[in-house]
Amino acid sequence: MKRREFIILISGVATWPLAARAQQAGKLPTIGFLGAVTPSVASQWVAAFVQRLRELGWIEGRTVAIEYRWAEGRPERVAEIAAEFVSLKVDVIVTWGTASVVAAMQATSAIPIVFASAGDPVGTGLVTSLARPGGNITGSSNQAADVVGKRLELLREVVPGRRLAILANIGSPIGMLQMGEAQAAARALGFEVTTLEIQRAQDIAPAFEAVKDRADALYVVSEALVETHRVRINTLALAARLPTMHDFREYVEAGGLMSYGPNFPNSFRRAADFVDKILRGKKPGDIPVEQPTKFELVVNLKTAKALGLEMPATMLGRADEVIE
Repeated sequence: MKRREFIILISGVATWPLAARAQQAGKLPTIGFLGAVTPSVASQWVAAFVQRLRELGWIEGRTVAIEYRWAEGRPERVAEIAAEFVSLKVDVIVTWGTASVVAAMQATSAIPIVFASAGDPVGTGLVTSLARPGGNITGSSNQAADVVGKRLELLREVVPGRRLAILANIGSPIGMLQMGEAQAAARALGFEVTTLEIQRAQDIAPAFEAVKDRADALYVVSEALVETHRVRINTLALAARLPTMHDFREYVEAGGLMSYGPNFPNSFRRAADFVDKILRGKKPGDIPVEQPTKFELVVNLKTAKALGLEMPATMLGRADEVIE
C-alpha cells in the first residue's frame, strides 16, 4: 500500500467511531457555527476553520455537518441563534467574541462551546482559569500581557500629535473592558484621551462628528458591531484624517492604517483543533484555553499616503505585511 493511501486510510479509521455511530443514528456530528458578523466579513475565517477540519478527517457533508448562522452585528440575533442551536441539539457550538460566547453560555450548560477568539476570558468571566476553564467551554484568547500598550507605542511612533480618540461599543462587555485598558495605557504614554462611545450602527457617524478636530489618531476596540462596520469606520476616519490602530489585519485590509494582533485565520484553525478533541470525547472544561504566541504588525501604506503620513523606515522594516 502506498504511503499516501495508508495515511488517508488511518485518518478515516480515526474518525470512524464517532462519525459511524452518528450516521447509524441517522445524523452526522453537527457543529453550530454562530457568526456574530456577516458571512462576507468572516469568509476567510470560515475557510481556515473548514480546511483544518478536513485535515483532521472531518469533511463537511460526509463525516460532519455544519450549521451556519449569522447575526450580522445584531446582539438580539445572537441569543436567538444560540437558542436555535440548542433546539437543534448540535454537538458543539463554535463562535467568537465575548458577547456571543456569553449568549451561547446562557443558552446551554450542556453543549460544548468553543470560542475561536475572545478578549480576556478570565477577566470577563467566561472561564474559571486558562489552565482549567471548567464547565462546557474552552477556546483561544486573543489577548496577551500589555498588547494594548504595544499597539499605542507603535501608533505614537507614527503620529506626531498626542490627542487620542478611542472608539468602542460600550454596550458590549469586552468593549467596556478594553476601552478601560486603552484609556489607562494611553494616559501612561502621555496621550490626551477622548472616547467615542457607540452602541448601535446609527451611533458611528455622530461619534465621528463629535470628535471632529479634537483628536490626532483613533484607537479602535474590536468586537462584533465594530467588525461588521469596519469599512464604514475606516472611511469616516480617513475623511476626518485620523490614523487608526486596530487589533487585527482584517481592519487594515478594510482601509485602516495599522494593526497589531494575532492572526485571526490561524485562531479559527485552532478552533477546529478544539472541536476535533471534543468530537473525539474530550471534555471542553479540561482543555486549556490557549493564548496567542505570535503577533503580526500590518501597515496600509496606501492609507498612510492618503493621510499624508510618512511611515518610518524602521516601522516598515518591522512590519509582517505592508499593504500597497
